[in-house]
Amino acid sequence: MKKFLAIMIAVLMLALTFVACSNGGNTEKATLVMATNAEFPPYEFHEGDAIVGIDAEVAQAIADKLGMELKIEDVAFDSIIPGVQAGKYDMGMAGMTVNEERLKSVNFSTSYAKGVQVVIVKEDSDIKSVDDVAGKKIGVQTSTTGDIYATDDFGEENVTKFDNGAVAVQALLGDKVDCVIIDNEPAKSYVAANEGLKILDTEYVEEDYAICFNKNNAELEEKVNKALEELIADGTVDKIVAKYIKA
Repeated sequence: MKKFLAIMIAVLMLALTFVACSNGGNTEKATLVMATNAEFPPYEFHEGDAIVGIDAEVAQAIADKLGMELKIEDVAFDSIIPGVQAGKYDMGMAGMTVNEERLKSVNFSTSYAKGVQVVIVKEDSDIKSVDDVAGKKIGVQTSTTGDIYATDDFGEENVTKFDNGAVAVQALLGDKVDCVIIDNEPAKSYVAANEGLKILDTEYVEEDYAICFNKNNAELEEKVNKALEELIADGTVDKIVAKYIKA
């Protein structure tokens, strides 16, 4: 009997040790997986091996507040929403605009930033305002709101889609398109990095950026949104945005 009890105690202790190890002694954090497309400065971009930017820092602040580890997956922009829908990613943050089309597929958080779509042209271009874009060859990043708006307003036959904004800008420099429609902040970066380009003075569209979630993951959506709203209220989000976008 004593031998049997000793064996049972040993087995129980082994089981408890295994549970403690696999749970990190109850200190192992759950992981928050964020999908992004790190080709959209200053919201997300590569700095060495790291993905940095407004969205990366806001997401990290949310994860810290929730006591979770943040994991960022860099994927094609047009695969973010399908990946969130499929449960592959917990959320998507990529300077993503809330619009009716996307709301059919995913839910969105409170908006944490404002975006403006603008038009990049060559300095000697005859395109002087948004009104002059009609009938021109327009470059956009696939599945972005620039793509959606340009296709709706100017016709699919006039829109050329590229994998990212940098490739679209190179097409503009190579005279393969007449202009590029993209968010104002990455537009500034592309114009600063390439001589002979400018941004039209007239804005194309204003929009709200938010985090997208699977429609069936209401618990996570509520937790993340609560954390985000607290970070907006205490000024953390404004500080992060101001770090990357100077007033």
